[in-house]
Amino acid sequence: MNITLANFQIRAISDLMDAMTKPNRDIILKSCTGSGKTIILTHFMDEFSKGNKNTVFVWLTPGKGDLEVQSKEKMDRYIYGSQTKLLSDVMTSGFEENDACFINWEKLTKKGNNALKDSERTNFIEHIQNAHNSGLTFVIVVDESHQNNTIKADDIIELFHSDKIIRCSATPNNYKNALLIEIPEADVIAEGLIKKLLVINENFEQHISVDDQITYLIDKAIAKQRELQAAFLQRKSEVNPLIIVQLPNKNDALLERVEDYFETKGITYENGQLAVWLADKKENLEDISEPTATPIAVIIKQAVATGWDCPRAHILVKLRDNMSETFEIQTIGRIRRMPEAKHYECDLLDCCYLYTLDEKFTESVKLSLGKDALDACKIFLKPEHREFTIISEYKTDVPFPRDAKLALKVISKHFANKYHTTNDVVKNKALLEANGFSFSQDVVDYTKSGSVVTLGKEDFSELNDVAIHEALNTTKHGREYHHCIGEIGLKVNLDYNSINTILRKLFLEGLKCEGKLTAIGVRNMYSFVINNKRKLIEDVRDAMATENAQINFPIKQITEKPIAFPLEMLFTYDGSAKSQSEMTKNVYKGYLSSAEKRSMPEKLFERHCQASSNVAWFYKNGDKGSEYFSIVYEDNFGKQKSFYPDYIVGTTDGTVWIVETKGGFSKTGDSEDIDKFTGKKFDVLKRYCDKYNLQGGIVRQDKNSSELCICIENYTDDISSDSWKLLVDIL
Repeated sequence: MNITLANFQIRAISDLMDAMTKPNRDIILKSCTGSGKTIILTHFMDEFSKGNKNTVFVWLTPGKGDLEVQSKEKMDRYIYGSQTKLLSDVMTSGFEENDACFINWEKLTKKGNNALKDSERTNFIEHIQNAHNSGLTFVIVVDESHQNNTIKADDIIELFHSDKIIRCSATPNNYKNALLIEIPEADVIAEGLIKKLLVINENFEQHISVDDQITYLIDKAIAKQRELQAAFLQRKSEVNPLIIVQLPNKNDALLERVEDYFETKGITYENGQLAVWLADKKENLEDISEPTATPIAVIIKQAVATGWDCPRAHILVKLRDNMSETFEIQTIGRIRRMPEAKHYECDLLDCCYLYTLDEKFTESVKLSLGKDALDACKIFLKPEHREFTIISEYKTDVPFPRDAKLALKVISKHFANKYHTTNDVVKNKALLEANGFSFSQDVVDYTKSGSVVTLGKEDFSELNDVAIHEALNTTKHGREYHHCIGEIGLKVNLDYNSINTILRKLFLEGLKCEGKLTAIGVRNMYSFVINNKRKLIEDVRDAMATENAQINFPIKQITEKPIAFPLEMLFTYDGSAKSQSEMTKNVYKGYLSSAEKRSMPEKLFERHCQASSNVAWFYKNGDKGSEYFSIVYEDNFGKQKSFYPDYIVGTTDGTVWIVETKGGFSKTGDSEDIDKFTGKKFDVLKRYCDKYNLQGGIVRQDKNSSELCICIENYTDDISSDSWKLLVDIL
């Protein structure tokens, strides 16, 4: 099965490879449910085995749900020709080089478990000893490690005498001197693998008193399931969204009441629409994870939360109970995967939904997910704004593959502009050296030497730079080269093979290409990439964003159409915020000052609009989707991108403004804007406003004066420039 790895997955594999060269025994891989942890680990295991002979991987899973079989099957599917085993295979043939053995903890540790009798347990230990005697080394992977933090489990790990233990969990325990590799949740969301937001108790009244939590919550869930299913059908998708009803662990009386209530709604075991997964009761579970499976609801207890993979699960009904936080987050993870591993650019489908009257559970979830878990309600457009329209631009629907040939051309052009390189590779080498590139055959590390009297910044800058040279070792430094290439590729959304080819064509001897920069030898290529990693990352990233690297591309089709403000919107807010006042100038009724997710510049701008006598109304634009206002621009690889300006504002004199907010300027005047495309967005915004006779600008905060400033003519990153005006004087 050919899988395209996401950028964050490539980075995690590189980080794991890197971690194997460090002295730390424990490596913690912290990644949220839905990030493809098994994909990351199996690709890492395959990659590591290629360069490290005599390795055996032992993957330990918790006992419930045949997780070890699932994980083995995934590796067989993802990695062609992988050498996988289960415990029964190990007991038959022992451990062999390049094995990946998937073993269930409890078959080794649990009392009364007949998987291994005492004599077999001894036999298992002998297999480990035989492996050691044959010169094999073990690398241990502990899956869902938070569940097996026990003496018995630790004793099993110690049997393997492993120098490396990789512990994986969405909620890992702390280990002393462990190396943490954390996959940011934002990266997983950005790749479309998990839902953007968990919506808690949508449209609940402010003060609820209900006679029966079951009827109240299940009614909400069924209504939401029907709404989701209709939206999927509209997109010609056959995904059947699933409701998970979670019962308290020790409360069996609720089961019957839940089943009875579902029956009154025509959802039963008999017609296949209801499923149950409890220790002593299982119904309609076959193929339940398939996108088009018949059940629309499944009843579970907390035990099933671990390792169960069902991407069509969209709604969780949590009946009142108190549980440990670890399990809560694992359970939430069950509804966070995207059913088709992509966002639909539709808020309804790109969110997941929790319905519960358990305040303790809600608090715990909010604490863990922060701004990824919010209260929500539906709000409606005020009648006086229903006639407003604005022309929105849309890119052509042709998917744009990240073109490695084009990337090579753009990066080469960037070097020509920045370093004045030509077709003369000898001269180019001298130019690059003069600009700080290292062409040393050795791998060079830098440190400082000298003495300081005080610990001021100035004193340290006076110290001498000391270069430590290490002769290149292709085995040892090959891994580092691999890591560097992967890291550089991430900056331009290119996979390892593509960026490796680009850099080799530009710098390596014997490969012809237009815009060739140097012709260094194969061994030197390793040290060149390792020694210049930082500079290469900076140049590759800048090649994409810098205006003067723009290469002329044929103009692509842009679709234009007038759009109105959506008549209703899912309004998400922080119910625990102190201020819950209504922003009456917003075009929606019931828009609160506690609106989330909002950046600090957005919050400050909304407060300004509400307070300004010049502003009649303001609208917060969405950041994705055809129902929101967008302007099209091109990055330097010729890829069309949609720019969704943050706000549309109407003034008291009838002028319409389009405003984008960005990070501010520090007290010393330094830019805190992390968006490298701001200048480009300003240009397309100005072009758009001139075309349609509107006003527009970029708003940023000057932290020195605490004032909001706006740039409306010539964009600059210098806050002291006359281009920046006080917002209160303009809008």
